[in-house]
Amino acid sequence: MPHQALPALQSGDPSVWDQALYGFLVEKGNRSGSKRTVESYGRMLWPFFAGTTPDRVKPAEVLAYGHGIGLSGRPPSGATIGARIACLSSFYRFLIRMGLVVSNPCDAVERPRTVQAPARGYSADEVRRLLAVIPDSVRGRRDRAILLVLILTGRRRAEVLGLRAADLTFEGEMALYSYRGKGGKTGRRELPRPAYEVIRATLADSGKDLATMDPQESLWQAAVSILGITSGSFYARFRRYLGLAGLAPTGLHVLRHTAAKLRRDAGASIEAVSSFLDHSSLAVTTVYLRRLEGEADRIWPDVAAAIGI
Repeated sequence: MPHQALPALQSGDPSVWDQALYGFLVEKGNRSGSKRTVESYGRMLWPFFAGTTPDRVKPAEVLAYGHGIGLSGRPPSGATIGARIACLSSFYRFLIRMGLVVSNPCDAVERPRTVQAPARGYSADEVRRLLAVIPDSVRGRRDRAILLVLILTGRRRAEVLGLRAADLTFEGEMALYSYRGKGGKTGRRELPRPAYEVIRATLADSGKDLATMDPQESLWQAAVSILGITSGSFYARFRRYLGLAGLAPTGLHVLRHTAAKLRRDAGASIEAVSSFLDHSSLAVTTVYLRRLEGEADRIWPDVAAAIGI
């Protein structure tokens, strides 16, 4: 459990509410498999309950918290308000299950309607522009390898940066990788050959070879400590590469969108993309792709040609 999400208690005798909050975050981490999710929930919950206890909270307090102005000094967006209330509501549902409270004050609060921003996925040309600005250095080659693995596998940042030597196996000439995804899902997939080759190359830069590495050794931590990588440091370099490539600043999740977009553009079916992304249902993938592909009708020229206009 990440220490950022679970700060030290002020005494050796935690209250039942402290224990409940710890338990909720532990359960959330076990179910989601995401440290970032737990950290986000912790950042919202600990300050809210700093001066009160769950049994004393009224709907008006939830409403004030949801719409409160944060550190930015700006009114929160509808998405932020919804996330705050959803976080509190999830905790109260946990408390009800544990028999610690009998009602959820969030149920009385109307949540704002939010409009989802269009998903962003890079075209093949934009990916080439991005890769072209990465320097041909030890660190640059490793960054390029990570980006290619993200794009070719469609995995999330934590799943790729967490890859260990033991996660790569072989069946004949085919390389495979194992992963633990969102919600605790585990899987084993083929590692596209270009991704495997760039991993081998970046390991060779630091004098390493998969055959002799410790099974628990990271694929991305070089022998020289200065070249070690963290999620934050890689994100910072990714943003710098975007600027050099003339692409708008965004988060690394854009590469998962890109992986889906490129496969769809290459003719993959919705079912194939859904399986590739480990979505829970085709409905999730349909919404995902609808946001990604926008409103452009790419079929009408073929229809027009067919009827001679």
